[in-house]
Amino acid sequence: MIWSECKEIWEEGPREYVLHLWNLLDFGMLSIFVASFTARFMAFLKASEAQLYVDQYVQDDTLHNVSLPPEVAYFTYARDKWWPSDPQIISEGLYAIAVVLSFSRIAYILPANESFGPLQISLGRTVKDIFKFMVIFIMVFVAFMIGMFNLYSYYRGAKYNPAFTTVEESFKTLFWSIFGLSEVISVVLKYDHKFIENIGYVLYGVYNVTMVVVLLNMLIAMINNSYQEIEEDADVEWKFARAKLWLSYFDEGRTLPAPFNLVPSPKSFYYLIMRIKMCLIKLCKSKAKSCENDLEMGMLNSKFRKTRYQAGMRNSENLTANNTFSKPTRYQKIMKRLIKRYVLKAQVDRENDEVNEGELKEIKQDISSLRYELLEEKSQATGELADLIQQLSEKFGKNLNKDHLRVNKGKDI
Repeated sequence: MIWSECKEIWEEGPREYVLHLWNLLDFGMLSIFVASFTARFMAFLKASEAQLYVDQYVQDDTLHNVSLPPEVAYFTYARDKWWPSDPQIISEGLYAIAVVLSFSRIAYILPANESFGPLQISLGRTVKDIFKFMVIFIMVFVAFMIGMFNLYSYYRGAKYNPAFTTVEESFKTLFWSIFGLSEVISVVLKYDHKFIENIGYVLYGVYNVTMVVVLLNMLIAMINNSYQEIEEDADVEWKFARAKLWLSYFDEGRTLPAPFNLVPSPKSFYYLIMRIKMCLIKLCKSKAKSCENDLEMGMLNSKFRKTRYQAGMRNSENLTANNTFSKPTRYQKIMKRLIKRYVLKAQVDRENDEVNEGELKEIKQDISSLRYELLEEKSQATGELADLIQQLSEKFGKNLNKDHLRVNKGKDI
């Protein structure tokens, strides 16, 4: 794994390598493993030196009655008498941390799964809110830790437990009180100093209310709010992360996994032959150019020819380097297209979901014009209806007059 990480740093460059958080995790994990094995190897060397001394200068099989130098006698002690800075103890502690980091490396392939991928992305985004919260948390925690230490630092040995008597004990007591593992007796004194004891009660109570009741509940609310906001787009972001994970395996890189990558592959031999071929071609071209320059510039002195040749070589190397760095790789092209597609889709969704101010004005104008049209149609319909009623009334009046005349004529007859 160390060799594969070294190859990745060589291929991508240190700057590009540091931009990926998983690379930092791998680098830290491997560094801790190397430090652990180095400390254990140092302990082995020291023990070997002590054993060599015993083999050379001690003839007795038992070491109880033999006086040994302190650096040799140390290796006969039990574990409870070892120094705190013993390489074996340091190696065991570093190894435990490295094992935890190695298991967290499994999260790198979780985006490939449909169930765990969106969950991991959502949890990863909530970590940002946790870091924002940690600023306020650390500020309040350090304030109470220093205050309680200053209050009880003069009462070392005058308390029922060593809480708050040192900075370390103050940190432990306040930290574990968040989880309800500290006792109220931590602020009680053996002396009859009620003023100090009452201030300790008040500060300890305010700390528990502030940290447990207020800040922790605020953190839970922030995480819940962030998780709900991220959950809406988690599917799209998961597909994007899954495509990025797939592309990382399509890139030109290591052929075999660790530890088989230590064995040279046929691809390595092919690349070696191609590089040797390119070097020979460049060497032949440079010699040919030097011969041509010597023929053309035969009248000039050798110093001027050498300076011009070096300047030309530097310019050609700079042009080659610029062309190499300016030409985007296939991975960069694909990632650019994916990002562009994602941004365009987000813009289209936003345009479909949201209505801008211009569209609202157009809708208002359409409604007002429709209103005027309806009013005009209503007035026209009202006028036509009035004319129709008038015509009907006139016809009905004429018919009534005719009927009256007929009735009157009948009476006269």
